[in-house]
Amino acid sequence: MTNRRINLDLDPFGLSKNSIGFDSIFERLQAATEALPKIPAYPPYNIRKLNDEHYVIEMAVAGFGKQNLDIELKDDTLTITGKNDEAEKDYIYQGIANRAFTRHFTLADSVVVKNAELVNGLLKIVLERYIPEEKKAKKIDIMDPFGVREATQQFLTESAKVGKAWVDEMNKFDVTQGLTK
Repeated sequence: MTNRRINLDLDPFGLSKNSIGFDSIFERLQAATEALPKIPAYPPYNIRKLNDEHYVIEMAVAGFGKQNLDIELKDDTLTITGKNDEAEKDYIYQGIANRAFTRHFTLADSVVVKNAELVNGLLKIVLERYIPEEKKAKKIDIMDPFGVREATQQFLTESAKVGKAWVDEMNKFDVTQGLTK
């Protein structure tokens, strides 16, 4: 098996022409593709998407207790480390891997770690996408610094009054006889 370096063109569609402030995302993608051949397969894990805001990382850590696991979040990187301090035992057959490991997960700026629990040999880490109010979409009102809006509203109001007065006068006038009522 040969290690191949993945050549990733980070801007195949010219996104950088219309994107501002995404440099760090492109750098993370590049770093992730460079690390692909180095990623170990132990321990196995799942990443579940519960809905648009909630995720769970499930990692099989059979043989590890809470005291043997360390979870750290630093600079948007979630690091899970497992160290088993048990001395070698006299196994006839050992099918359960019990070796030390380190796993790294890169989280988006908007993802926070809510909690972690160890249940039946599965380490479950709950993540939530949190968007602060200042980052949510909002409607921007267009200001009218010269009072054009007020003048337009006043003109329409006056036009409505004049139109109503004209209609009232026409109702008084009998068209068939040319006389006012």
